[in-house]
Amino acid sequence: MVRAATFVLGCAALAACASEVPPTPTPLQGPVVTTLQSAIDAALTDAARRSGLKKTELEILSAEAVTWSDGSLGCPQPGMMYTQALVPGFRIRVRAGAETLDYHSGRRGAPTFCPAGRVVPPVADNAAI
Repeated sequence: MVRAATFVLGCAALAACASEVPPTPTPLQGPVVTTLQSAIDAALTDAARRSGLKKTELEILSAEAVTWSDGSLGCPQPGMMYTQALVPGFRIRVRAGAETLDYHSGRRGAPTFCPAGRVVPPVADNAAI
């Protein structure tokens, strides 16, 4: 009798859970495709915030499409592993006062600041990316 009651209660609990409506999944949004101009704008915004200077006081030293040698986008963090595939992206170098700030990105997503001690140059052949 105890087994039967446990079985019935278990089934009732399972049925109650099964009858709940599952949450509606959030629609996936595709990755943001970055253009060189949008990457420059994002880099200047961050450089102004980071340096305390106005955007008009910053100088773009270089802004180019590049190919990164791996998923670190030319800015590997110690202890991290990265995909070992060529990644098309951008490299933007900004002069903020006496500092040169490096920003790296893939073709999808915003550029990120890369501290001088971690900067790895892109692969030499940047054609056809």
